[in-house]
Amino acid sequence: MSHVERLGNQFSIPLEPDEDGYIGRECPVDSCLGYFKIKPGTGLKDPAPCHCPYCGHTAEHDKFFTPAQLEYAQSVVFRQVADAFQKDLKSLEFDHKPKGGFGIGISLKVKNSPLPPVRSYQEKQLETKVVCDKCTLHFAIYGVFGWCPDCGAHNSLHILIKNLELARKELTLAETLDTDLSEHLIGDALENIVSAFDGFGRELCSQKGSDIRFQNITAARRRVQETFSFDFAADLDADSWAIIVRAFEKRHLLAHKMGVVDEDYVRKAADPDAVAGRRVRVSSDEVAQAIGIVESLGQKLFTGFSAPTPPS
Repeated sequence: MSHVERLGNQFSIPLEPDEDGYIGRECPVDSCLGYFKIKPGTGLKDPAPCHCPYCGHTAEHDKFFTPAQLEYAQSVVFRQVADAFQKDLKSLEFDHKPKGGFGIGISLKVKNSPLPPVRSYQEKQLETKVVCDKCTLHFAIYGVFGWCPDCGAHNSLHILIKNLELARKELTLAETLDTDLSEHLIGDALENIVSAFDGFGRELCSQKGSDIRFQNITAARRRVQETFSFDFAADLDADSWAIIVRAFEKRHLLAHKMGVVDEDYVRKAADPDAVAGRRVRVSSDEVAQAIGIVESLGQKLFTGFSAPTPPS
């Protein structure tokens, strides 16, 4: 059985990456089973445990194989063993010819059976590709937010800053368009800023078991203070706080009131130019100011939560 013996008791089965260079992973926790992908060759150079980007579970990389990958590997092993076994049986063939007038000949022939097939598999398509700003790992996930599978850093602040960069690009583009399109793009940039900060803040709070919405920034500031005992706007002066409150209130009008000023806005926004019943004005300069303030608030909020880490 030399062919079988040469196989040894361990098998190394390489996994082929998809067309973009990613290899699938699946969280082993039954309540999660989250599927994600990583790109080998990026991220940490030394071996490190793997972190599930969804639930934060940490274990060795060999615990994160997907069922499809395991089925593929098993089929490769079965084929190699079957092939080696057939070769060993084939080596036992003999053909003893009869001797003498009444000799009896004996022979053994082995008829090979078809080898078991190798299962194929295909990695899934995911929604978001991310490059960790801490360890440079390229990974892909469902949704937007998650922990880096290599270093365990949470990507929420990185995603917020990327969205703010897109809003800045919208303002730059608005300068090249006619008035109607320019105003629409400026308003869209403002809505995107608020949506990005709301998603960012809610993600951080959810990691601490709390549900706080950030589209109303005044209420969010109060609730974070009450729940987590820190003020993410403590470093802002009164003028900057007034600017960001007004910007968030303008976004509310754009999203829910077709941009028409109501009495609630007049009462909350302290906008000297506001007249109830008229359309609110949103300038590129104030949106640019809001981007800078939101970035500062995001940094403070992220630090206040002590940079979320995967659960142990």
